[in-house]
Amino acid sequence: MVKLPPGLYFVATPIGTARDITLRALDVLASADMIAAEDTRSLRRLMDIHAVPLAGRRILSYHDHSPESARERLLGALAQGESVAYASEAGMPLIADPGYDLGRAAADAGHLVTVAPGPSAVLAALTLAGLPTDAFFFAGFLPNARGARKARLECLGNIPGTLVFYESPKRVAACLTDMAEVLGPDRPAAMCREITKKFEQVRRGTLAELAQELAGKSIKGEVVLLVDRTRSPIVKRSDIESDLRDALKEMSLKDAADVVSEMHGVKRRTVYQMALKLGKDVK
Repeated sequence: MVKLPPGLYFVATPIGTARDITLRALDVLASADMIAAEDTRSLRRLMDIHAVPLAGRRILSYHDHSPESARERLLGALAQGESVAYASEAGMPLIADPGYDLGRAAADAGHLVTVAPGPSAVLAALTLAGLPTDAFFFAGFLPNARGARKARLECLGNIPGTLVFYESPKRVAACLTDMAEVLGPDRPAAMCREITKKFEQVRRGTLAELAQELAGKSIKGEVVLLVDRTRSPIVKRSDIESDLRDALKEMSLKDAADVVSEMHGVKRRTVYQMALKLGKDVK
């Protein structure tokens, strides 16, 4: 096996089927001077499946809760001119997985940082969902608390691309219910579960349909939720301000906000805040 140049190698691992690993990923795992992983047992099992020998090396544990000393040990190996391979439990490192701090520290220290790319649940789900893929926004995991989750969804609602979320199977039904309420019940969506695994499943429909279908049901496995972009017409801020100025000449601030928000289909709170600022200037 050819010796790797010194540097940090992020290695993508399968999200399900073990054979989805790339040949280059196997080469990196076989050749790296040091190996680290989010889950040492799953990586060791993967290496065993593909007959990649450890050859006297240990797989070091490195994850979000690792002590500072773990990162320092890996950076120390890089400083000594060694090659270090790092793998998440599944999929691409750093994509809702650990590795960011390690990668940034290695780059800041002037070391080579590269990747052996491969499986990603985000991209696989986009391929399966049947929603537009020309633009998308990966939002990771939503907050567990319902109020915080709905607030986050409100911030994401008008992004001009397909929204992609990871979600716990225990919260999928509640999450879809909140999405239908905040983003709109008729918005097209999809739920992808256990991608590349034996029980892979894709459910498509509106947010309201998916929420109703999963209400009260228990599901298992890794879940990706996808929501189509908003199809509402884009409203210019200047148009809202112009109509507000006219309305404020004849109405109270509250009534003006009510009328203009309904006129443009914009949230009343947003229009009311604009009206507050304009109210001082309108005579």
